[in-house]
Amino acid sequence: MTSPFVFVINPGSTSTKLAFFDERKSHWEHSLEHPRGIGVHPRDVLDERTHEIANLLGDKLMDWKPSAVVGRGGPLRPLEGGTYLVNDKMIDELLSEQWSNHASNLGAPLARFFAGKWGIPAYVVDPVTVDNFTPLARISGVPEIERRCRSHALNIRSCAHLAAAKVGKPIRRTHFIIAHLGGGISVACVEGGRIVDVNDALLGMGPFSPTRAGALPIGALVEMATSGQYTKEQLLHKLTRESGFMGYLSTSSLVQVEQLIEQGDDDARLIRDTMIYQIAKEIGACAAVLKGKIDALILTGGLVHSHSFRKELRSYVRWLGRILVFPGEREMEALAAGAFRILKGEEEAKEY
Repeated sequence: MTSPFVFVINPGSTSTKLAFFDERKSHWEHSLEHPRGIGVHPRDVLDERTHEIANLLGDKLMDWKPSAVVGRGGPLRPLEGGTYLVNDKMIDELLSEQWSNHASNLGAPLARFFAGKWGIPAYVVDPVTVDNFTPLARISGVPEIERRCRSHALNIRSCAHLAAAKVGKPIRRTHFIIAHLGGGISVACVEGGRIVDVNDALLGMGPFSPTRAGALPIGALVEMATSGQYTKEQLLHKLTRESGFMGYLSTSSLVQVEQLIEQGDDDARLIRDTMIYQIAKEIGACAAVLKGKIDALILTGGLVHSHSFRKELRSYVRWLGRILVFPGEREMEALAAGAFRILKGEEEAKEY
């Protein structure tokens, strides 16, 4: 490769996605499968994954020299969105699981190792704990409980940059509603590229998703939690893994749900349409937060691949104005784009 390029590392629980990108597209992609998975602690498999990636790269590790390596950003303290230079403090907090145990804890350590081999900088982009909540967005109504910013920040902020170019405005002057619709659902108010409010994509707020419960009637939830039928761990598992489509229809696949609908399954249609209804309500709530000042509504995530899903959702929200669609999660592209914004001098790398 003759133009500048970056090496992208995106670790998951049982795989690691790798790619070399220039500014326009990837030139090499591979997904390493890890049958052993993460196990109890991500740090326990760091050496193993490092060795497997090095073996896969082979001669590329010697012959190709990217301008930067970028890894998936793991759970850190709440922080501003942007691209961060990997440093010792970040590595220590990720490998000690100070904030959470997640496969993405490996992103920064892996990026720094390979960056060291090439003598280039290592970055992470928009970690999952990006938090630009306003004080109004933080208060829950119960003093002991504070609303938390947990969202698909990497894809949301990547879509904000893409949408800013589409509407012809600097990102700092934009107002977007961005709905990431996938295995988890984040519907975010994004002002100037900053996520100022969003439902808790993991647990307890917003629409239900293919596997997650979303917002629930509090009284009924308290009854369930105190019934003696579930341990804390069992109830959390039910609410995050066995709810939504999975709870009602025993599948987390929208493709399968829509096949059931085509076969005349009225229950499947009701549950699919209820998810869309709840997503539309959350989008409407964001419109109120932004006081109707909206440059575009952006639909993204895996569910957006479905034409019928998009069509039904549009029937609720087309009154908001311009709608942009960026299907899929686009994690690899978003990581590469964050690194290129630094390399091109469009942004400054942040220090953790």
